[in-house]
Amino acid sequence: MTTDKRDRAGGRVVLLVVLGLALLVAGGWAAAYAVAGDKVPRGTEVASVDIGGRSRADALAALEDGLAKRRNRTIAVTAGDVTEQVRPREAGLSVDLAASVDAAGGERSWNPRRLWDYFTGGQDLDAVVDVDDAAVDKLVDRLGEQAGTPPRDGDLVFEGSSVRTVEPRAGEQIDREEAVRALEAAYLTDEPTVELTLRRTAPEIDEKDVQAALDEFANPALSGPVTLVFDGSPVTLAPSDFGPALGVRAEGGELVPDLDEEELARLVDDVVADKGAPVDASVALVNGKPKVVPGKPGVAYDPADVADAFLSLVTRPSGERELEVQAKVAEPEFTTEDARALKIREQVSSFTTYYPPASYRDTNIGRAAEIVNGTVLKPGETFSLNDTVGERTIENGFTAGTIISDGIFKEDLGGGVSQMATTLFNAAFFAGLEDVEHKPHSFYIDRYPVGREATVAWGAVDLRFRNDTPYGVLIEAEVIPSAGRSQGTARVTMWSTKHWDIDTTTSDRYNFTSPGTRTLSTPDCYPNSGYGGFDVDVWRIFRKPGDDEVVRREKFHTTYTPSDQVICK
Repeated sequence: MTTDKRDRAGGRVVLLVVLGLALLVAGGWAAAYAVAGDKVPRGTEVASVDIGGRSRADALAALEDGLAKRRNRTIAVTAGDVTEQVRPREAGLSVDLAASVDAAGGERSWNPRRLWDYFTGGQDLDAVVDVDDAAVDKLVDRLGEQAGTPPRDGDLVFEGSSVRTVEPRAGEQIDREEAVRALEAAYLTDEPTVELTLRRTAPEIDEKDVQAALDEFANPALSGPVTLVFDGSPVTLAPSDFGPALGVRAEGGELVPDLDEEELARLVDDVVADKGAPVDASVALVNGKPKVVPGKPGVAYDPADVADAFLSLVTRPSGERELEVQAKVAEPEFTTEDARALKIREQVSSFTTYYPPASYRDTNIGRAAEIVNGTVLKPGETFSLNDTVGERTIENGFTAGTIISDGIFKEDLGGGVSQMATTLFNAAFFAGLEDVEHKPHSFYIDRYPVGREATVAWGAVDLRFRNDTPYGVLIEAEVIPSAGRSQGTARVTMWSTKHWDIDTTTSDRYNFTSPGTRTLSTPDCYPNSGYGGFDVDVWRIFRKPGDDEVVRREKFHTTYTPSDQVICK
């Protein structure tokens, strides 16, 4: 045999040996795989529960059974002076049984290392624990509120035209990551306890941040007024006006300027008329004294135009704190200067009447006073009670009450309003205002001043007087209800500048007449004992204030008809 043939024969032998060994190894590997299957490596423990050599399903069952008590055992958690028994679920802790078995090697694999581990023995492993972040955060926050002190950020609070600083303060809080690690470590132990350390926590906004916000924003903002110019009409806002709309907020570890846009819009609408309609100036009682209520120009503008530029506007230096706002402006017809020119400064008359208790009187007289109160008469204007109060209807706030009709008492809506008419007439009488229209009651009612009283009826009888003085007149009307009292009170006060001193005299009664008798069977019949009628004269005497000389006298003649006796059947 030649050398080449011997070499080829030797090579075949080596190959056959290698192939044989490979088959042998492959057979052993296959046998090992068949034996190991999905069993957990022998001797493996998870959280001290022996699951070694078991199939995956058996290992799962064994682990679940072995951890049954420990999985739900409460954990004694101490933070500072607070100790609380916490259920694992509250701490967001749970065991992932399947992942724990898989991590221990309870799965099929051709990996030689896995097969080697199965036959050579497993390890003592920890269970795979899931942590619910939301639950553990809630627990840490709750324990922190009870045992710790949250840090307080520095802040600025705008109060009118001044600003108050809120000093920053360090706190003591639970470290979340440390808490999670400690809870995980204690979970599944025989006597789970955790002691959490409170650590000092610095505020996000410190003294330097507060001082920077003061120097760069708050102090410049409140250093002076700003002016908004609407179509050439300037409106000046003082720091006390716009201060409540200013603020700061924490952003990126510092305090940045902030603006309450709704508050700013409300502020601007307070000094200009809302919805673009101008509002006339007027005069009103404030703390018992007349005060001019400024007029408001009607301004149509976009509030965003003001809000977008306002924060930069308030930090500008003096002389540059003005902003042009695109707007359409309508000035009020009756301006603040016009209101001041009315010279409504002092009480020029006041008159009070009283009435017997009755709920309908409280309602009707009170409602009339509510409507009349605050009326301003400019020089030359005429007051009409019917025009001012309107028809006495339920919708207008009135109710049914007693009236005089055809010389007898009846019931109708608005009964009692004549009490306000009489009170108004006398207040105008003593203010020296011109009597345009008034009608006394048909027969005399003894709670009214004789010959100096008035009645009204919607659509028929009115009370009208004219402001013939050179000054404005503010009418104040008020009622003290009779409910719970022996009588009700109606009072009217006229405010102006004194133009007349008024005196009055009243004649004796004369031309007496006797009452008749009426017998009625109507459902609204009111019995009446009856009394006689008479004539009477009243004079109004005009003098200039501080002068005894009589300027003129004015006579009011009244004829009262008898009040008939009424018999109801």
